[in-house]
Amino acid sequence: MSGLEQQLDRARTVDRVGAPLANEQAWLVGGTVRDLVMARPVEDFDIAVRGEAESSARRIARAHDAHVFPLSEEFGAWRVTAADRSWQADVTSLREGSIESDLALRDFTINAMALPLARRPEPPDLVDPHEGVSDIEARRLRVVGARSYSDDPLRVVRMARLACELGFEVEPQTLALATAHAAEIERVAAERVFYELRRVIASPDPLRGFELMDSAALLAVLLPELEALKGVGQNPYHHLDVWGHTFEVLRCMLDLERGLDEVFGDAASRVESELGRPLADELTRGEALRFAALFHDLGKPATRTVNEEGRVLFWGHDEVGARISIDICRRLHASSALGDYLAALARHHLRLGFMVHERPLTRRHVYRYMRTCEPVEVEVTVLSVADRLATAGSKTKPQAIEGHLEVARELMPQALTWRTQGPPEPPLRGDELIDELGIESGPQVGHLLELIREATFAGDVRSREAALELARSAL
Repeated sequence: MSGLEQQLDRARTVDRVGAPLANEQAWLVGGTVRDLVMARPVEDFDIAVRGEAESSARRIARAHDAHVFPLSEEFGAWRVTAADRSWQADVTSLREGSIESDLALRDFTINAMALPLARRPEPPDLVDPHEGVSDIEARRLRVVGARSYSDDPLRVVRMARLACELGFEVEPQTLALATAHAAEIERVAAERVFYELRRVIASPDPLRGFELMDSAALLAVLLPELEALKGVGQNPYHHLDVWGHTFEVLRCMLDLERGLDEVFGDAASRVESELGRPLADELTRGEALRFAALFHDLGKPATRTVNEEGRVLFWGHDEVGARISIDICRRLHASSALGDYLAALARHHLRLGFMVHERPLTRRHVYRYMRTCEPVEVEVTVLSVADRLATAGSKTKPQAIEGHLEVARELMPQALTWRTQGPPEPPLRGDELIDELGIESGPQVGHLLELIREATFAGDVRSREAALELARSAL
């Protein structure tokens, strides 16, 4: 039995899903076959049929009591989803009438293979007209034909995504063709682009993905805000321009993910758990934090000034970067939840650095940090560490970096507690303040309650009477 046959034998779901089409001319195609050849887990099935896709999809759905719905009116695709969501199958009709012609229209050779669903009585023969298996063995990403990118410019982004997900090298002509067609990405729906981008950022090697997109002149079209960072010089405490620093922050973020315990000690496992929580757009909080590493300094080009002493300044770049982050998410049709998350991280990424000069930290320092940074108090602490580590190699003294890490270590356990418990409740309510002090409802009441919360957190207010005394003194 061949390696492919052994993998097919292990992937029992392949037979189970495809059984209703076993007597038809139907093939597993695309990434499904690639992953079977590579012995990767397979839960999504791409199926091409000779005939009408809808009827084939409905047969699969009836056989498995699954859900079925149209996926794309343009391409006539239908999706079948298991009731327990353990697998899904996308069914399309053959293009150009034959399986070979259909494969010739696909993107990369490793995705241009097919396997008949009719497996009996003989094992199926792999249809591999473009030598996809050879490219898999060589760990090479090669375009099927010269028209591949013009047929669908999204494939330029997919090239980068597959390379960093699979760890493949891009064949030179494939990269050259991608560069020639990069500008055409503007005619691709934003939702499709964002799908590929979030796969890149969540991949094992997002740096490689963004390097490839930059090499293909794609970032200038797709994310001009990143392109604008090139050549933006910084003060002597940075050894890289803003572009280089940004990608160094991402590199440090990836290193941090692998070594959280080296910075956060006993709190590392809880930090890892928080970063693993779902956020939005099928991204975890940690995966979205990688986007924040790329976006946190996007406000620097617009705010760069040089003072009379020749010092480079970026006053307000945090707030400008927050607005740019939201703009990018809107343009890519990402969720407002992701936009708000990235904006908060850009807005507050400097806060911990300021606190290094306020040591020793009091309970009031801690309260103000948490109150200012919530709901990203945990993630912004991680981001600030990556941002600071990215200055190593400059004129920044090692003890300055270590001082930053010490503050982060001190704050992180409290940030984790704040995440689960929130700010302390004041010993009295707003309506009680109004009655006791004879004041009107309005912003003043909120201000007084905030003073009381801070004092309660600091341990200076422990009773209702002490809270009222503090409020009276603040009037």
